Amino acid sequence: MSKTALIIGAGPAGLTAAFEILSQKTGIQPIVLEATDRIGGISCTIEHNGNRIDIGGHRFFSKSDTVMDWWAARMPLQGSPSSDDIILGSKKPWAAGGPDPQKVDRVMLIRERISRIFYLRKFFDYPISMKLETVTNLGIFRTAWAGLGYVASQMFKRKDESSLEDFLVNRFGVPLYRMFFEDYTEKVWGAHPRRISAAWGAQRIKGLSLSKAVFSALKKMLPGKKDTDLRQKKTETSLIEQFFYPKLGPGQLWEFVADDVRKMGGDIRMRHKVIGIHIENGRVAAVTAECDGVQTRIECDYCFSTMPIKDFVAAAQGDTVPEDVKRIARDLPYRDFMTVGVLANKLKIRNTTNIKTVGNIVPDTWIYIQERDVKLCRLQIFNNWSPYMVKDPVNTTWVGLEYMCDEKDDIWKMSDADFIEFAVKELVKIDIVDRADILDTCRIRIEKAYPAYFGTYDEFDTVKAYLDSVDNLFCIGRNGQHRYNNQDHSMLTAIESVRCMIDPGVPRSTLWSINTEQEYHETKKS
Repeated sequence: MSKTALIIGAGPAGLTAAFEILSQKTGIQPIVLEATDRIGGISCTIEHNGNRIDIGGHRFFSKSDTVMDWWAARMPLQGSPSSDDIILGSKKPWAAGGPDPQKVDRVMLIRERISRIFYLRKFFDYPISMKLETVTNLGIFRTAWAGLGYVASQMFKRKDESSLEDFLVNRFGVPLYRMFFEDYTEKVWGAHPRRISAAWGAQRIKGLSLSKAVFSALKKMLPGKKDTDLRQKKTETSLIEQFFYPKLGPGQLWEFVADDVRKMGGDIRMRHKVIGIHIENGRVAAVTAECDGVQTRIECDYCFSTMPIKDFVAAAQGDTVPEDVKRIARDLPYRDFMTVGVLANKLKIRNTTNIKTVGNIVPDTWIYIQERDVKLCRLQIFNNWSPYMVKDPVNTTWVGLEYMCDEKDDIWKMSDADFIEFAVKELVKIDIVDRADILDTCRIRIEKAYPAYFGTYDEFDTVKAYLDSVDNLFCIGRNGQHRYNNQDHSMLTAIESVRCMIDPGVPRSTLWSINTEQEYHETKKS
């Protein structure tokens, strides 16, 4: 291998880029520099006393054939139901003849998507749907108010859809927006929805509306053949019913990919934090990485960056970076992430659905905590992602309490013991668990987990133009593009970037177009 491609970050985008460079036999040596001791970025899996935590929850689902085939090639699909899956009520698997997850680890399980909203100490469908249970939980007055508000929003749409508030009101009406979106959004992002760009909604829930949610709920109740198409291309992403999931969590897949990269000749260097980007004559000539206090300069022919753009621009040296670019990048907002793992004998919330679960726990993979009297944003139940994530899934329930914050916030600065106590008090307060049933806890923090769409984001095109002017630089992944992508979109940016590297005639703009148009990830095959 006569040339070198430096890849900053061993998350989905970085590892996909390394794998593609090697599998396409480009003759280029990928060197992956990972700042932490974990593979997978935010898609890692962290183990604590035999129980595994998925950071943020990762459904393996995409409308891109390229990504779905890529995943299936790395990890075979479940072919025969295990005893755990029979207990959990899984439907007949799609991949007949595949491996039995009780006997092998390298396997994708087929899971049911169930996630609800916890509001007024009751459960509501997510996305919200106007069915009898919703009416009963809301009450007649709130339901009538919501219905009138929705009708009004369809008759008198806001023409200037410039903010996330405008985006949501146009699709759900003011009352439902106030009940289910306004406070929760501010809790997650630390900013009111009117301060957040409508681009967030256009990316994350671009095809969703109340009418679609209601139609989807009614369709499930009607007799007839159900849609069992593995790709679910006709289904709005927020409404998918089934997805793949690695037996031992998302990090398991990326650890396998990292092993494959090493076997093919790639170099992955852990605990190598990039602190300097040397840009000379319009190209990244080298980077400086620090490991255990030792700094090393590493030359390169190509550079693929998944590091936060704020940090990338701050580390740039050599060629002069325009002052506007420095200012905009410096003030780009992010949300930091914390999760508290709680192992309990049982939860107080009970399973009142007709879905079978081990120990009769609620069937949700995650629950959106809409209650205004706590900072808790979302609750994951790892037993329902995969029973193999939990050391004893029959007798214990392993949950993750998710918080979004800023590194300047008091809760971020708390010691582990103090924050765990804070989180447990909130969980007890909203009647999820009794303190006496808690067996074990832990705390995990992730910096710059979620790029945000306010602050200087409106000026981001200036930064993007500068980054594209660096001839051998490819910005990929969630933080590399400051875009709140799912992992499949991050992978597509990596696949497309390798195509750009191989064929200089491919415009760099194709990298930035991924997940900006509804049709892109539904129809494009790289």
